[in-house]
Amino acid sequence: MKTFFIALIGFVALTSFKPEPAHEDLNVVLDNWHKAAAAANLSDYFSCVTDDFVFLGTDPSERWNKEQFQAFCKPYFDQGKGWDFKSTERNWVFSKNKKIAWFDEKLDTWMEGCRGSGVMVKEGKTWKLAYYNLTVLIENDKIKSFIELRKQ
Repeated sequence: MKTFFIALIGFVALTSFKPEPAHEDLNVVLDNWHKAAAAANLSDYFSCVTDDFVFLGTDPSERWNKEQFQAFCKPYFDQGKGWDFKSTERNWVFSKNKKIAWFDEKLDTWMEGCRGSGVMVKEGKTWKLAYYNLTVLIENDKIKSFIELRKQ
């Protein structure tokens, strides 16, 4: 009888444990998203995002929903002009139900060092990007010069 209860406790523990989603699965989605941009592949780029996707760009006016961002990207991608952002470091945090993930990533870009942060959601068995915020990094000791530059 004692063996039965130990086995039962073990079974309950194993079946109720929800492992953290594999970072690799989410990294693949984001890496493919960045690769599609570099290849100027509009279809692949937007297949990685949710229908209610929001993109915040580096310009203060750049807050786009999926449709608006697609319209912005299309002329560049049609000319074969994408952007090649390479993630050099990425950090993940997951919701308790493991269906939402937040991340930040350091990026090598034509703008030098940038940071991307965002939210991914699990739709069925597929992870998709729901929100992305791209920022240009400015060192604290250079911020006053940057503020003066913006005033010009």
